Amino acid sequence: MAIITLTTDLGDKDIYQAALKGSIYKLLPTVNIVDITNNVPAFNVQQAAFILKNSYHYFPDGTVHLIGIDTVYSTYTRYLAVKHNNHYFVGADNGIFSLMFDHQVAEVVEINIMQDLKFLHFPLADIFVKAACHLADGGSLAEIGLPVPEVENKMNLQPVIEKNLIKGVVIYVDAFQNVITNITKEFFNRVQQGRRFVLYFKRNETINQLSWHYNEVPEGEKLCLFGISDHLEIAINKGNASGLLGLNLGDSVIIDFQ
Repeated sequence: MAIITLTTDLGDKDIYQAALKGSIYKLLPTVNIVDITNNVPAFNVQQAAFILKNSYHYFPDGTVHLIGIDTVYSTYTRYLAVKHNNHYFVGADNGIFSLMFDHQVAEVVEINIMQDLKFLHFPLADIFVKAACHLADGGSLAEIGLPVPEVENKMNLQPVIEKNLIKGVVIYVDAFQNVITNITKEFFNRVQQGRRFVLYFKRNETINQLSWHYNEVPEGEKLCLFGISDHLEIAINKGNASGLLGLNLGDSVIIDFQ
């Protein structure tokens, strides 16, 4: 069965999500629509990229991922369809593809489907839906657009190495208020080289060992571990790390190797 996933900032309060899903079912009644999330903060391309980058590969090959972030109609905005790792992505050329993928994607087209004036303010329910349904129904990229040489480039904030230190930042706070940093497991291991470490963050808090799972420490105790995103997380077992530790997006963390 064809699958179309949704990653949007439409929320759950208004008519927009219903209009989007109804438009999909009208064109492709047999499709399976899966919400990755419709609660990305408005226009927050970086947060959407992190969520989709770390979730799309759990879906079967051939899945179409519709990205509804910062898609308002503009004569200067390109709408793209992308094939990457046997998955399809439909979204605005606003930097999200460069944030999601570590290298330039090979197959990209600018969608040339004509805009229905009735949907001019809501291209998600028109251009994006038509492109996504076409791909989910087995159509090709070449049938809906012309190749483009490159996508708009935005850079993820990278951790910095200074002598025996890694300096990173908080890039995401999940629904459990676990705090996720931009330090990946691969980056950490490459710098650590078997050495002991101390993780420093707000309020002079420290952690000096990695955990394998959240319940490895007593309830209410802080810990750090590499979660399913392979990024270093700071958490509290059965607690709210962001609120209790005062850690928010953009806050600094430092790892000192000894």
